[in-house]
Amino acid sequence: MSRINIPLEALTSRLNLGSRFEGVRSQSLTSRFANLKPISEFLDLKRLSKPANFGEVQSRVNYNLSYFSSNYFAVALMLTIYSLLNNAALLFDMVFMGVGLFAIKKLDGRELELGFTRLTTSQLYTGLFIIGVPVFIWASPIATALWLVGAIGVTTLGHASFMDKPIDTAFSEEAV
Repeated sequence: MSRINIPLEALTSRLNLGSRFEGVRSQSLTSRFANLKPISEFLDLKRLSKPANFGEVQSRVNYNLSYFSSNYFAVALMLTIYSLLNNAALLFDMVFMGVGLFAIKKLDGRELELGFTRLTTSQLYTGLFIIGVPVFIWASPIATALWLVGAIGVTTLGHASFMDKPIDTAFSEEAV
């Protein structure tokens, strides 16, 4: 039986997904949310329509990913918070590890003196990781991350491909 080769590079290069996220790292959080579009425009049901072909999907996705980028970032942030609230063990472990690392760092290399013993920072780090890593593995972070990638991809690309461009941009493209 022959293998089916899917040209993933051809699909991703057509949608221009690689260069979409280059500017995200250089922006601050306030500038990221500065051009947030209103919900009435983001969820405008009158502009929802089925694309006629893949070329139209590509055109819509290219336009909507740049136009609604702050809204898509907000959706991704909300889905991340939702996934952490649904996976309490992962949330607990992340808070536990963060607070533990912060507390050990606050010692500035000094030993922690309890009433009956003294613990060095290496012993504290070892104890933290002996507790934290198994809980982290038990909390199934890979399944949560894969669900998160899928949910963000479906909502973002689904919205971007079914949301039609505004009328004024359609006329401006024809004039060029």
